[in-house]
Amino acid sequence: MKNKPTQSKKEHSRWCGLVAIGASAGGLSALTEVLAGLGAEFPPIVIVQHLYPSHKSQLANVLARKTQKPVKEAQHGERILRGEIYISPPDEHLLVTRGRIQLAHSRLIRFSRPSIDMMFGSVAAVYRDRAIGIILSGSNRDGADGICAIRGAGGVTVAQDPATAEFRVMPQAAIDTGCVDLVVPISEMGGVLSKLFVEGRPGK
Repeated sequence: MKNKPTQSKKEHSRWCGLVAIGASAGGLSALTEVLAGLGAEFPPIVIVQHLYPSHKSQLANVLARKTQKPVKEAQHGERILRGEIYISPPDEHLLVTRGRIQLAHSRLIRFSRPSIDMMFGSVAAVYRDRAIGIILSGSNRDGADGICAIRGAGGVTVAQDPATAEFRVMPQAAIDTGCVDLVVPISEMGGVLSKLFVEGRPGK
């Protein structure tokens, strides 16, 4: 009987279809550290960072300069490509369908638009066990429900160690749900994610 072919490293590294990151107060420095710590190969990444709704955001440009990664502000209907990083525009919810970005100017969720919970919920529904959800620094509870949705769909969930967060409320709220798989100091986050992309889910 022939042995079953082993999965190549490249094939195994494709298990993750999408990474979703939520950040609020203190998010710029946290996002910079995460993205700068990633290796050269990574899945598409969608990011909701709470922003002032009335001001044009320069966040994508700032992160691209600081991390040398391809970061852009998301546009409605555009394709989601591997190795690209998409930032929610101000005052628009960022959602995903299979392979595309959706923006929506619907009601505020927990006083926020964009909402981390809404983004995570759409990611859980579409990507299920091929998703990674990450909560970074922030001063509210946005994202806690969404982290549970990703975990419930079989995805991997990660929170910044609150001790390393400029504002610890948001990652702590996610951890308190019991739905976080990994709690990681911000200085180690990029390396941990890069290892996940290659080696697969924790304990698998």
